[in-house]
Amino acid sequence: MKPSLSHSLSCLAFALVVSAATGCTTTAKNPKDPFEGFNRAMFAVNEGLDVVVKPVAQGYDTAAPLPVKVLIGNFFGNIWDVWTAVNNLLQGKGEQAISDVGRVLINSTAGIGGAFDVAAEMGLTKHAEDFGQTLGRWGVGDGPYFYWPIIGPRTTRDTVGWMVDVYFDPVWRLDNVAWRNSLVATQYIDRRASLLPSDKVVEEAAFDKYDYIRDAYLQHRRSEIFDGEVPYEVSDDEPVR
Repeated sequence: MKPSLSHSLSCLAFALVVSAATGCTTTAKNPKDPFEGFNRAMFAVNEGLDVVVKPVAQGYDTAAPLPVKVLIGNFFGNIWDVWTAVNNLLQGKGEQAISDVGRVLINSTAGIGGAFDVAAEMGLTKHAEDFGQTLGRWGVGDGPYFYWPIIGPRTTRDTVGWMVDVYFDPVWRLDNVAWRNSLVATQYIDRRASLLPSDKVVEEAAFDKYDYIRDAYLQHRRSEIFDGEVPYEVSDDEPVR
């Protein structure tokens, strides 16, 4: 049986984790980033790829009318709401899971396949949960930080979570290769375009862009896992009271 693209990507990500963990240990300034040498090399690779990707995203952002961009974002958001509902259920947040299911049902029908976020107008709040967050809620630790080509920053736990996310993403599981690749590319460019406003902020604020992105990612993910109510952590050099 021919392996799916999602399976191939998952195998690749797993191989990269093993490779980095077994052969790229460096002396790192941040204990959460023990493979900093490897990660900085991958960061440089991504920066090189972005020389091509960013202009495409800028062209899309400029050329596509705002209503079109909203429709595209809503369409992919509606697909993600299905997986969000599953993860909210796995995290024991039943009320949010029911709300997510309601969003999918309403937006897939009254919202014309998710093109319009009718559910939001009806007061159903949009959530965003992935399997990495679910693993975090289950008590799985971050593990070492990695910076991967294409997919960007991930902890070890979130790398595994990303594999599961991709495996269950309906877009990645389409049998029609042309449609699948077109949708994946559109989603990727749409997401990259959504990050354009933050590029200038990072460039202006960061003495070391790599450090800035790593620290911001780790802080943001921790906030997501605890739904903004992050428990206090005692650092290694802080006396216990």
